[in-house]
Amino acid sequence: MNRYIIIILSIAAGLVSSCGTKEERKKETPTAATAAADAGDMVTLTPEQATNAGIALGQAEKRSIHTNLKVNGTIDVVPENVVSISIPLGGYVRRTTLMPGERVAKGAVLATIEDQQYIQLQQDYLTAQSRLTYLEAEYKRQQQLNSTRATSDKVYQQALADYEAQRILLAALAEKLRLIGIDPSRLTEKSLTRTINLYAPISGYITKVNVNPGKYASPTDVLFELVNTSTLHLSLTVFENNAGSIKEGQIVTCYSNINPAKKYKAKVHLITPSIDKDRATGVHCDFIDADKDLIPGLYMNAEIEMENAERNCLPEGAVVTWENETYIFVETGKDSYKMAKVQVGTADEGFVPVISALPAGQIVTTNAYALLSKLKNSTEE
Repeated sequence: MNRYIIIILSIAAGLVSSCGTKEERKKETPTAATAAADAGDMVTLTPEQATNAGIALGQAEKRSIHTNLKVNGTIDVVPENVVSISIPLGGYVRRTTLMPGERVAKGAVLATIEDQQYIQLQQDYLTAQSRLTYLEAEYKRQQQLNSTRATSDKVYQQALADYEAQRILLAALAEKLRLIGIDPSRLTEKSLTRTINLYAPISGYITKVNVNPGKYASPTDVLFELVNTSTLHLSLTVFENNAGSIKEGQIVTCYSNINPAKKYKAKVHLITPSIDKDRATGVHCDFIDADKDLIPGLYMNAEIEMENAERNCLPEGAVVTWENETYIFVETGKDSYKMAKVQVGTADEGFVPVISALPAGQIVTTNAYALLSKLKNSTEE
């Protein structure tokens, strides 16, 4: 038994001695601490690694650079070309044959409406017209009598008031008739009708049909929606950090997801002077070359051509991308560099505009990806 205990203790002592030897060898052997001292966003190269990486240092330079702002939006129609159609006095739909998608010309009959109130309105107008004739004659008679003092001023003034009141009533009834499409100048007792026609106020396409024969339509009901697509515009959403860079007259290139290869040109026409709850503003653009493939509501991708401006720019080799973020490297010492996050614009002619503030110090202007590779590989190890 004692013999086995001695053997086990000997093995344990050997293991401890072996571990201690390995730890000593680690301390004595050159490691990444002397070749590349990496810590988080810091990387340090040996002189040999720095030479092989071809690192060059410099500063950002001011350049007049052309950039495009990528946004999205939808095809829209100007408000004056979208018409919601209702019937002012209400009534029962007697006839309509329209379907969404049909094109109608201005003045076309959309529906026929009938109701007994139309008959009553015409009757009231003809009755008021007849009474006006009598009151006018009575007013002129009293005016003549009053001029010779054959009647009192009170009687004359009453005749005048009755005549004026009837004229007002007749004018009001005439406007009500015009509101439902009846010409009062052509109305006689022989032309009384219980139906009226609902006409298209503009040419365009029917997008909504909310009625059918036999249904009662009240004045608040929208029976049809009519859209004239001859004048389309592009409505874009621009977030507040870029809103100040948008100007009227800027050129926009846009395309749909349905046919990305087909590009359309538009021009910025109007910018909404406010920021909504989503921290964005609306930019409205007029199409330069619209065609029949563009329809209201279609989702569009767009690029706004920004004005050339003086910006801090770095060579493309100075900017690296890691996990959808952009970075640069700044010298902190001899062959030591720190990775710094920056916001950049679209590259132009080999240079990248830096939108955010730049850190102090010399910036790595070439082969920055060599540092990124060294940093991330060392981190993983």
